[in-house]
Amino acid sequence: MNRMNCWQSLVACVACVVSTNMIEQAQAQRPVVPGTGVELTGVADDFEDAQWRYIPNNPKSTEDIDKNQRGPLGKSVNGRWYEGIKRGHPDVVERVATPPGGIPGSTGSMLLRSKFTGIPGRASGTMHQDDFICNIHNRLGRRIDISEAPSVTTRVFLPPVAQWENRSGPHFGFRLGLETTAMIEQEVGIFKRKVEELGNEIYWPGMFIEFESKDHPSRDADYAYLRIRSNKNGGDFRGPQITTTGWWTLGMSVTPDGMVHYYASPGVEELTEDDYITSQFPYNYRAERMRTFFYNICSADDGQRWSTSFIIDDPKVYLLRPKGGIQTAGRPTRQQR
Repeated sequence: MNRMNCWQSLVACVACVVSTNMIEQAQAQRPVVPGTGVELTGVADDFEDAQWRYIPNNPKSTEDIDKNQRGPLGKSVNGRWYEGIKRGHPDVVERVATPPGGIPGSTGSMLLRSKFTGIPGRASGTMHQDDFICNIHNRLGRRIDISEAPSVTTRVFLPPVAQWENRSGPHFGFRLGLETTAMIEQEVGIFKRKVEELGNEIYWPGMFIEFESKDHPSRDADYAYLRIRSNKNGGDFRGPQITTTGWWTLGMSVTPDGMVHYYASPGVEELTEDDYITSQFPYNYRAERMRTFFYNICSADDGQRWSTSFIIDDPKVYLLRPKGGIQTAGRPTRQQR
């Protein structure tokens, strides 16, 4: 191929990429601010019940490490939270008084904390994480269809930096459980032959609170930021810097095109368009159904240090276009402009 033909091919290739990106942007729907629409009742929690209690049923599950589910799994008495089979629950799940600056009128919030995030009582010295999962799909009796444009908001209290686990890496996660149809590896036949077939793929996009300790050689001051999971290639990337501790409001929404939209803001006020971070098709998937949302608590799992103590409050699920048969709180909370 001569130089002119090479140049023409390169121009054509670049034009194709630009055209594809423009098509994707044109097809993407406008982000929905989390908290828009009507609130689902009977799911999520406000932790205001003074008798709120979690039954851990320890030892917890560590299927992701040693294939051990260790049932029966932990659950809250009100049926709204449960232990994940994959990674187990935080070592401490405790209702506490709402820290100062929280939602006006709130008296109760939820403390999540762990020391052994891996196999119970057996320190690994490797970072692991626990899950605290909202029981949405069981309480509703179905998944949420993405055509309903679901969103989730939560408040998270970040303690003073001096009280954080002195470890660089992820400390906390707020994530969705989404489903789509994709090619997945499955075992078939008596010999468990592995083949790729179309099936139901579950994936977990979200936001992590990432900490870089000043004790790390590359840092001369403590630094924290939101890490977003993920772009279309499955890679995490940096979001906004966290410049203040105390209460934060985090939110994610999913539009009917299957795209995930990420928002965050310091304080406890409702999210607005100004709090927008990014919109992504994580792993290049287009969501079809939402199962749940959940939290991650991460630690060094060294048997000595406790994780950073995070406190959550008032997580809520909203639908912009609810289908019949779902109990909602009534009037819309916010209209999209």
